[in-house]
Amino acid sequence: MDVLELIPHLLSISREAGKAIMAVYQRADVQVQHKDDQSPVTEADVAAHDLIKANLQRLTPDIPLLSEEQPLPEAEQRQRWQRYWLIDPLDGTREFLKRNDEFTVNIALIDSGRPVLGVVHVPVSGSTYVGAPGVTGSPALCAYKQTRQGKQHPLSVRPILGYKALTQLGSRHHQDTLDSWVTERLEKLAPVTLTTMGSSLKLCLIAEGLADVYVRGKPTSEWDTAAAQAVLEAAGGRLMDFHFEALRYNQRSHLTNPSFIAVGDTQRPWQDILAGITGQHPDHQHR
Repeated sequence: MDVLELIPHLLSISREAGKAIMAVYQRADVQVQHKDDQSPVTEADVAAHDLIKANLQRLTPDIPLLSEEQPLPEAEQRQRWQRYWLIDPLDGTREFLKRNDEFTVNIALIDSGRPVLGVVHVPVSGSTYVGAPGVTGSPALCAYKQTRQGKQHPLSVRPILGYKALTQLGSRHHQDTLDSWVTERLEKLAPVTLTTMGSSLKLCLIAEGLADVYVRGKPTSEWDTAAAQAVLEAAGGRLMDFHFEALRYNQRSHLTNPSFIAVGDTQRPWQDILAGITGQHPDHQHR
């Protein structure tokens, strides 16, 4: 089964996971536990994980799966995988608990360290972002947003024409001095609007042509970014570390991403615009 043949299955699986999440979201009593790192986990996280895992194992029994909500294999074992599923059943659990609607279901297929297929489903709106960056041909096949009603809209990043205005994205709950530093650099080019939100939606907004750049210094995990990276790259953008190299997966003993830069218009001289960024945050050394 090739990448394009997998997409209808992933759309269905992510929608079903979204329904399971919404069944919990609409209740008044949501049970919350905390992991060792104090990050929250709810019954919605677990229900979505169980549903996605069961369906992917039926669909592709020979492809291993790595999920935020299950014990992690030893690095020696998982680094032997060429191809595997990387999922975050509920990205944005804090947003889920705050009931601000900014949470997603992330499913990515990784091949040789790169995301070759990604689906990001938004349970509240019912929309799903799809990206297959290795597929050639019509953008409608490899980068699109599907609405709850089933309509498909091609995704394409927007060009920055003459730097008339820039939209910078930031994390709703993890802002720091790096955001201000990036804003100051961008304001040398054009007026900047800073918008904050949660989950992988930020990368999807850039893919949709609604924003231009998002810089993240504080730690994230590989399952937080993989699916949305596929969407962004398929739409013409890039997700890079602070050395301006594309993020890769399953390359280290840990699953913490390096600090990263997401951009839409890849024709801009981002290395010049953000020169000196490697010295702006202590997490940049995680490679």
